[in-house]
Order: sequence, then C-alpha cells, then structure tokens
Amino acid sequence: MAKGFRGGFSSSRNAGAPNMQKMMQQAQAMQREMEKEQAALSEESFEGTSGGGAVRVTMTGDKKITALDIKPEVVDPEDIEMLQDLIISAINETSEAIDNKTQEVMSKYTVGL
Repeated sequence: MAKGFRGGFSSSRNAGAPNMQKMMQQAQAMQREMEKEQAALSEESFEGTSGGGAVRVTMTGDKKITALDIKPEVVDPEDIEMLQDLIISAINETSEAIDNKTQEVMSKYTVGL
C-alpha cells in the first residue's frame, strides 16, 4: 500500500455538509411550492356532465361536491337506475378531470424522481 493513501476519501469530515444543507433547503422550498399548488387546486372548481348535460356535477379540487344539477326530463320514477348511472358518470368524469389536472400540476415536481 502506498504511503499516505487514504482510500480516496476527503480528509475533512464535513466536506459534504454544505451540499447536503443546500439540497435540504431546495427540498423544503419545493415542498412549500407543492403545498401552495395543492391548496390552489383544492379551491379550483371542476365540472363534469353526463346524459348530454342532463346531469352536471361541480366539485372542488379536493373532490368535494359543491353542486349537482339534474334536468327534470331525466327524472323518471320508473327508471331510477338510469338517473343513478347518470349521476355516477358525471361524478366520475369530474373526478377524472381533477386527477388529470393534479397530475399535470404536480408532474413538474416528480420529473426525474
């Protein structure tokens, strides 16, 4: 073994500390930005429809239903199942729109991870 060989490691114990601290600060800043984006999304309004607009659902970005509009012509006491299907479809469409928007906004934070 050569005299003075240290195995390629830095002799300073804290040589990586400034880089680690900078990385932690960047991660914390990114976390704060993500939280702001999520808060903005939760306040945004999303809408979905079914039955050619016969049923319309409005939801916030955190998937809370704020409005449900049903046109009277689709309310048939003899066919409740159709109305239920229309409502479910409109909710699912709205939920998918929220998921897509959330993915779009948050993907800038997850690229390369």
